[in-house]
Amino acid sequence: MTEIPSPCIGVCQLDPGSGLCAGCMRTGAEIAAWPFAGSDERLAIVGKLRERRRAAGRTSAADSRPRRRRR
Repeated sequence: MTEIPSPCIGVCQLDPGSGLCAGCMRTGAEIAAWPFAGSDERLAIVGKLRERRRAAGRTSAADSRPRRRRR
């Protein structure tokens, strides 16, 4: 399987209230863990991000499609 790309969009600023990045909506711990995370852990983080975007009303068409695994 190919590497799962980072969800970073280059808007890197942690919100002091929520602790989430304003761009990708990851926590500081998720951002720090990403380079060392395996595919399963990355997919779990991406799943959490999808739920966070839905809860915040920041969805896209990609959020409605199932995530495909590349081989």
